[in-house]
Amino acid sequence: MSTPTGDPRSAQTRRRILDAAADEFAERGLAGARVDRIAERAGANKQRLYAYFGSKDQLFDQVIEDRIGQLLDAVPFDATDLPAYAVRLFDFNRAHPELVRLLLWHALERPGVLAGLPQTAASNAAKVEALRSAGVPRPEALLGQLLALVQGYSLTVTSGVDAPDVDTVGADLHRAVALLRAAA
Repeated sequence: MSTPTGDPRSAQTRRRILDAAADEFAERGLAGARVDRIAERAGANKQRLYAYFGSKDQLFDQVIEDRIGQLLDAVPFDATDLPAYAVRLFDFNRAHPELVRLLLWHALERPGVLAGLPQTAASNAAKVEALRSAGVPRPEALLGQLLALVQGYSLTVTSGVDAPDVDTVGADLHRAVALLRAAA
């Protein structure tokens, strides 16, 4: 699998493929996604897609890492104020409902792979260490519980079915994470 080496056209093509693949995977999951549709949406050929990403599975993983990278850039972790961090994650998920869908598809179709993806593993390790340094017992468990709460609250709002008031959900999430942190 090759990666672009400074050629702006290669970088632009790679970006178009990632964005087209994110749309396709969010809509249809890994099994339902078609490389032909991704290539067409991206204005690229299938050979270029395979040259950059290797396989459809690897492309899916790269889409996840790309979107998580966007989240990490937009929502820095704060071990000293977990409730506010959780609400910022929730707000990001609301603004990017495709990420919620992508993560659900990934969990269903590539179980256990997410935690081993390089960026995800590094980010989680840094968060656990920050929590440990803040004196949190069992930081891995707390981080997992916090992320599960955010994902669950995000699903209630992005599902579109009788979605509750967003401000109420954010306040409820803030309280839930504060209670979770206090119990840790």
